[in-house]
Amino acid sequence: MSKQPVKRRKRRAPGLSKADAETLYERLVEVLSEPKTELEYTSPYTLLVAVVLSAQATDVGVNKATRGLFAAADTPEKMVALGEDGVREHIKTIGLFRNKAKNVVALSEKLLEDHDGEVPRTREALTALPGVGRKTANVVLSEAFGEHAIAVDTHVFRVSNRTKLAPGETPEAVEERLMAITPERFMHGAHHWLILHGRYVCKARKPECWRCVIADICKFREKTPAPKGA
Repeated sequence: MSKQPVKRRKRRAPGLSKADAETLYERLVEVLSEPKTELEYTSPYTLLVAVVLSAQATDVGVNKATRGLFAAADTPEKMVALGEDGVREHIKTIGLFRNKAKNVVALSEKLLEDHDGEVPRTREALTALPGVGRKTANVVLSEAFGEHAIAVDTHVFRVSNRTKLAPGETPEAVEERLMAITPERFMHGAHHWLILHGRYVCKARKPECWRCVIADICKFREKTPAPKGA
């Protein structure tokens, strides 16, 4: 009886060392010393709403919608008074606007009922709000309250896996590894450095490796060559 050939598993490139991770962040800091979210907000509440609206939408598109929305309603009380119909009118240019309008009003009601209209400062309380997942909660904790939290969106997930800074099969696994390998002094801005690097350099379809400041550290094997004339 002949033996079946053993399929060899494709070996993964090992993750970055802590020393390489520190160098990676140092390089990103040189490009952007004080990173911040590109979403426009004026309070923890407006940040929370903006992040909820940003799912499957661009920050530019969300900002266009929220300028009018926040002029009309920048507190939970005003948002509830505006109602779903009113919210929909302001955000109808962004994706999933009907469901998002429902969630924005519902989370505003819950803030009034359970938190005296204030945005809570714990992940557990934030994720109990309608339409708020772990990523949204982490953005609010980090951006609004200065907590050590790293939100893993599609850009952060891609950059973490491509570079092997924090490889993982799920956002939760990537988040756990990022929290472990990110140096303390870069923890607060980590999400922003990684998301902006993914948005403008380490792009989904064609990463611009030839102008990447961490190309020599990154373990992505199929690096994109520079276009002619670049």
